[in-house]
Amino acid sequence: MADIFEKLVKDGGPIGQHMKRAHGYFAFPKLEGELGSRMIFRGKERIVWSLNNYLGLANHPETRKADAEAAAKWGMGYPMGARMMSGNSVQHEALEKVLADFTSREDAMLLNFGYQGIMSCIDAIVNRRDVIVYDAECHACIVDGIRMHMGHSYTYKHNDVEDCEKQLQRAVKMAEKNGGGILLITEGVYGMSGDQGKLKEIVALKEKYEFRILIDDAHGFGAMGPTGAGTDEAQGCQDGIDLYFSTFVKSMGSIGAFISGRKDVLAYLRYNTRSQIFAKSLPMLIVEGMLKRMEMLKSMPELREKLWTVTNTLQKGLRDRGFDLGKTNTMVTPIYMKGDVPEATAMVLDLRENYNIFCSIVVYPVIPKGQIIYRLIPTAAHSMEDIELTLKAFTETKMKLDAGDYRAAEIPDMAEAM
Repeated sequence: MADIFEKLVKDGGPIGQHMKRAHGYFAFPKLEGELGSRMIFRGKERIVWSLNNYLGLANHPETRKADAEAAAKWGMGYPMGARMMSGNSVQHEALEKVLADFTSREDAMLLNFGYQGIMSCIDAIVNRRDVIVYDAECHACIVDGIRMHMGHSYTYKHNDVEDCEKQLQRAVKMAEKNGGGILLITEGVYGMSGDQGKLKEIVALKEKYEFRILIDDAHGFGAMGPTGAGTDEAQGCQDGIDLYFSTFVKSMGSIGAFISGRKDVLAYLRYNTRSQIFAKSLPMLIVEGMLKRMEMLKSMPELREKLWTVTNTLQKGLRDRGFDLGKTNTMVTPIYMKGDVPEATAMVLDLRENYNIFCSIVVYPVIPKGQIIYRLIPTAAHSMEDIELTLKAFTETKMKLDAGDYRAAEIPDMAEAM
C-alpha cells in the first residue's frame, strides 16, 4: 500500500511542479502598499494590471470609511452562527433586497464565498435525474460544482450556439429517460478571454427546448450594462436568465457573493444550499460595506464611465500597435503572443524589473505550448499615464520577443525559499 502523501510531493502537480522556481515571484507574489494602480513589489513601485478592482472601490475613500465604521461598530464576529440558526439580521435581508432589485429579480440570497457558493447552489438545484449542459470554458468553480453532480452532464464548445443546441438535444433525451430536468450554465463575461457569453442566443433556444439557465456573471456585475446590473442587462435578456450569480470580489472590491432569481426558487435555496446552512453568516462589516458599495454603484456612474475610458484607451492603443486581443468585448484584456515558457519568463522579468509593469501571464500547461497570454485588467483607478507607460513597455518587449532576444536570456532564480 502506498503512502497517500507520496503522490502529493512527488512532482507537485501540473502547476506546482514549477513552485521551486516560481514561488514568491511568478506565483504567490507579495504586492504591498495601498491598493491601487501602483503598488510595491519587491521594494519597487510597479503599475499593476492584475487586480479585479474594476470600479476602484476596494480602496475608495468612501468605502474605506464605511468599512472602518462598520468594523468599529460590529467587529469581525457579529453575527455569530449560520443564517438559519442565529446569524440573520435586518442588514443581511436589506442587502438581499437591494441586490434583487438591482438585478431585476424577485429575490436574492447572500453567499459567503463565490467559489464554494456556486458549487453548493449547483448541488442544491440538480439531482441525479437532472442533466447539466455547460460551456467548455466555464470557470473552475462551475466545473467543480458539476463534478459533485451524480447525474449526466454535457459540454458544448465555447460560445458555439450550434453545438449548445446539439448538447441540449442530447440532454432532452436523457432528461426524458430519467424523468429529470435540464440546467444550462454559462458565464456573462469569461475572465480569461474577455468575451461575453452568448446569452441572448442561448435564451432564444428556450423557444425550442425546456431548460433553465444559470449564469455566473462575476466579471460582469457592476461593470456591464447601462446601469452596471450585468451582462444580461447589456444584452437585453434579463427576463430569460432564471438564476443570476455574481461575487463581490471584482467590481465591488469586497468578498462574498449572491444569487438572485424567482422568490420560490430562492426560498428553496435558502433551506438547501449546504455551504450556507453549515457555515457562519457573512460578517456584518462586509454586509454594511456592501450596502455602501451598492449605493455608490447606483449613484456614481462616473466610476463605470472611467473604467470604460481606461479600457477603451488601453485596448485601442494595443490594437493600433498590432497586438492580438482575441475576441474580448469587455474590460478583460488578453494579449496573445507566440513563445515558449523560458521566453515568457524572460519577458515577464523584463517587464517587471526594467519597465515596472506587473501583470499576470498564462503559459503551458494552462494553454497549449508555444503560446503566451498576458492578461491585463483595466480599472477606474488607472490613469492615462499608466496606459502610456504600459503601451511603451509592451511595444518594446514585443520587439525583443519577436527578435528572439529572450531565447538565450539567462533567467536568475527569483523564487523565495519556501
